[in-house]
Amino acid sequence: MKTFLIILFGATFLIQKAYSQKYKPVLEPYPGLVKADPRLVLKTGYLVVPENRSKPAGRKVKIPFLFVRRPDQDARKNISLYTTGGPGYSTTGNIDSIGYDSGWLAYGGFIAFDQRGTKRALPCLDCMEVAAAIKHSYREGKNKDSLVCQAVTQCRNRFTKQGVDLSAYNTIESAEDINDLRLALNIDSLNLVGISYSGGLMLTMARNHPEGVRALLLNSPLPGYVNFEEHALFNINEALEQVFHNCKTDSSATKYKNLRTKFHQYFSAITGKKYTIAYQEKGNKQANNLTYTKNELLDAIIGRMNSRQVSTVPAVMIDLIEGRHDKYVQEEFDGYFAGNSSVSLGMRYSVYCSEQISYDDPKLEAQQHLVLPWLAGYPFNDVNHAICNCWKVKAERAIAKQPVYSTVPALISAGDVDPDCRPFYNRLIKRYMPNSQLLIIHNRGHAPGFSVDGTDYVKLFFENPYRKLTSQSKNLIIE
Repeated sequence: MKTFLIILFGATFLIQKAYSQKYKPVLEPYPGLVKADPRLVLKTGYLVVPENRSKPAGRKVKIPFLFVRRPDQDARKNISLYTTGGPGYSTTGNIDSIGYDSGWLAYGGFIAFDQRGTKRALPCLDCMEVAAAIKHSYREGKNKDSLVCQAVTQCRNRFTKQGVDLSAYNTIESAEDINDLRLALNIDSLNLVGISYSGGLMLTMARNHPEGVRALLLNSPLPGYVNFEEHALFNINEALEQVFHNCKTDSSATKYKNLRTKFHQYFSAITGKKYTIAYQEKGNKQANNLTYTKNELLDAIIGRMNSRQVSTVPAVMIDLIEGRHDKYVQEEFDGYFAGNSSVSLGMRYSVYCSEQISYDDPKLEAQQHLVLPWLAGYPFNDVNHAICNCWKVKAERAIAKQPVYSTVPALISAGDVDPDCRPFYNRLIKRYMPNSQLLIIHNRGHAPGFSVDGTDYVKLFFENPYRKLTSQSKNLIIE
């Protein structure tokens, strides 16, 4: 045990030493990034740092940020920094204006910071080829996996020809970006706010630069040190079990009787089956017969396991089990053909391939499909081994897969019907952080937030981050 701790702390020290004193982070203006109430103090810009910090004189990346505060708020203390999840999504892209009474300003100054490689960052690792390949596979009835891999290879070749180091787009580098921004803005320490993937990013920052972290607020965090691919179907199944339990205890309707058994039997039986639908793409006058499988049906269910739609899931299951597919499959195809222009897939591939797929045991991953036949074959992520074989980035350093031991106070939020980042992950984070508290919120999905039935637990947490919180609602358990 002593040897392990020596290795862990030694690795952290080496990371800090490797990234210190070799370059100076620079701030450049980014006018017009966001609109704000004129009474607020607003700074928008790019953080300019090395793409690969082991090559400080090499290529640079530019990462957008905004820093806003009220005039009476300290410019160095009580600052909260938020980065969105993904990976691959823009933080600032979701903010078009800031009012004087905007959310996080209630607690002090606020920073929204993008991740390197996402929208508005330079370079932006968009892979437009992939969305086109997916549409083509459905239109022509061709193998989607094969066409996607070809598109991923084209995208990778495009970036490597530009000299982009795709292996430099990872969580450890992003954590250094956060710390560099803190230093460049002359901020003492930060309240780090992370959601899903960026929850793991904030944990990495707390491990590598504890001096720069005042507190953590983690909303459905995905700790980087778990092997998500080996758990993903179990996560979904556990969330489904919560839905079945809710249905059994909250509803007396006859049609929902034995829903769990019906779901298991139906979706196990249709594994490998193919169906067709006459689908009319938006903007196209002619309908095409498209093929779909149980995967599209599962998408329709799992996509509704969020705080807003979870109550509809039992009725959707009944419709699908009784053969009423068309409405739901139509919605899924609408989404596939519209594409997702918000995600920069190249950045997503770099992170997942270097930190998850590189450490995944394919044999363990495959066993999920054997013991959960109703979910067998379901592609739970848009990144997989085949894609990573095409993307070809280096595995992240082993420290990325070590648990984060920290005394930083943390407030962690979990939804009991979250199909992605289960309370299991959140309890694992809490295990290694003695000053953390976990909110488990009933009937909430991914990213459940920190307010429950009118009580703002962020406010209570910030009043004294080390004080034990107590639940004010029957829908909340605090551990």
